[in-house]
Amino acid sequence: MLGIHDYWLFVATGVLLNLTPGQDTLYILGRSIAQGRRIGLASALGISAGSVIHTLAAALGLSAVLATSASAFLVLKVVGAVYLVYLGVRMLITRTAAFGTTDIAGSVDAWTAFRQGMLTNVLNPKVALFFLALMPQFIEPASPTKVGAFLLLGLTFITTGTAWCLILALGASRVRSFFAGRPRALRGLSQASGALFIVLGLRLAASKQ
Repeated sequence: MLGIHDYWLFVATGVLLNLTPGQDTLYILGRSIAQGRRIGLASALGISAGSVIHTLAAALGLSAVLATSASAFLVLKVVGAVYLVYLGVRMLITRTAAFGTTDIAGSVDAWTAFRQGMLTNVLNPKVALFFLALMPQFIEPASPTKVGAFLLLGLTFITTGTAWCLILALGASRVRSFFAGRPRALRGLSQASGALFIVLGLRLAASKQ
């Protein structure tokens, strides 16, 4: 099938990798708990959209540029790190409004949550290198349909990843009810998420190719 071998092993590998916590997971959890199901689902779909872009980049060979060009990798890494720190700072800025509710300065609408989720994923160069490193292991070197194989494997990974992200968003949004009427707890959660994003941004900036 398009020169793909050990397809179900790839599926199992993808599922395990999707279950591994990372900045995408943190973003979905933070938005879902802080702002509810609608924003959480938008965040999850944004992460998935980022994976679509990475799949297309891998299929077209653009991800190979990051693997071979230190300058390109550095630029994307710095931009991604700055963006994560920016999101973290936004989450750290909270204020308690009247009537015991919490207004998070980093609160966003569904479209912004989608866009931020997509950028969080796209601006992580390690995701691009992951696609480039994993997928070729399941494609025959002599296959004349490598682009199609990349796209099929990418679609598979995106499907399982999207399912997991949506489950995360739905589950985390239910936790939101615990924070209803607890503005200090919600504020603390937002600040903790913001601090973690800043740490992730700094770690990304300090990482080596």
